Amino acid sequence: MDRLSNTVRPYAWGSTTAIPELLGVAPTGEPQAEMWMGAHPGAPSLLTRISATGEAGREQPLTDVIAADPERELGRATVEKFGPRLPFLLKLLAAGAPLSLQVHPDLAQAERGYEDEERRSVPIDAPHRTYKDANHKPELICALTPFAGLCGFRPPTEAAEAMAALGVDSLKPYVDLLGAHPEEAALREVLTAILGADPAEMTETVHLAAAAAERLGGAHAPYARIAHHFPGDPGVIAAMLLNYVELQPGEALFLGAGVPHAYLDGLGVEIMANSDNVLRCGLTPKHIDVPELLRVVRFEPTGPAVLRPEASPSGEELYETPVDEFRLSRFDLSPGAAPVDLTRDTPQILLCTGGAPKTGELDLAPGASVFVPSGEKVEVSGTGTLFRATVVA
Repeated sequence: MDRLSNTVRPYAWGSTTAIPELLGVAPTGEPQAEMWMGAHPGAPSLLTRISATGEAGREQPLTDVIAADPERELGRATVEKFGPRLPFLLKLLAAGAPLSLQVHPDLAQAERGYEDEERRSVPIDAPHRTYKDANHKPELICALTPFAGLCGFRPPTEAAEAMAALGVDSLKPYVDLLGAHPEEAALREVLTAILGADPAEMTETVHLAAAAAERLGGAHAPYARIAHHFPGDPGVIAAMLLNYVELQPGEALFLGAGVPHAYLDGLGVEIMANSDNVLRCGLTPKHIDVPELLRVVRFEPTGPAVLRPEASPSGEELYETPVDEFRLSRFDLSPGAAPVDLTRDTPQILLCTGGAPKTGELDLAPGASVFVPSGEKVEVSGTGTLFRATVVA
């Protein structure tokens, strides 16, 4: 079992205070958006392995530790199923402003897209490159504070009512389209029209819509806040096609392939398949590949399925998802309770988000994490909240 040293990513949308408050350190004044825990090549966690004689070795990236002996670190079943790599990435995510409105491909789409761009020799770091790898990117966000986001299309009639209430003439064509077609066709038509609109006309539409949303408040208030961060962005109007959801601490959302979404505000634990494949729909200055986006998006109205875990006899609270690359659960540890055995034949990352739990000989504070190799004996005791990330193998 190895304590991890993790990188905090300073993306512009990050909160300046949420992660420092959890870690109990002073803010830097700069955004601190995501703390990455895992073996992503872009920012792998570092660890110092202690030998059987108690001697500390040199600090190494977790990527190198795994590459040196994949079966020892990950277990044979994990390597056979996912290859010699950790198949998930765990994060603390702190949104102080909206993230881009985005969608992720399924596995077959990612494989085809990656192969196509490789064949066309599109540089992997090119701004217009869509597929950074050949993997899908299902993800789960679990709220640590009240957490706001957009998730999945709402029924076109609801979107039409929200737009019509703003009283903006240039929104009327979208309102009419939403009521003129079957649901999936209506959503496709309107998103296509929004993304293809004249930029100058869209800027004016967003300005008028934001002002009306500010006046109306209530259910329209989120769109005024989004427009404050992204004035003139067509994603402000596209956001009105989606469900607005507010998670309470402990609640979670699973986001599968093809589901448009955006995180707006709050602190959470996020876990995902280890991929960088993102297709953006708006709320971003980055490249938007509209034709590919329209192929990947699933134009299906769906209510946001908020996950609320139930404790097993061991006290483990599992967030059920339909993927094998990751498995996220939580333990709320009570004073005086017996130690809980967490030993598994799969790799694990344990993250403390509150209190002072103890894993083996390691005391954990909020924000501290450890990597547990496959089969390594580990017990947790003490008090506090501990998240457990592993795989289904």
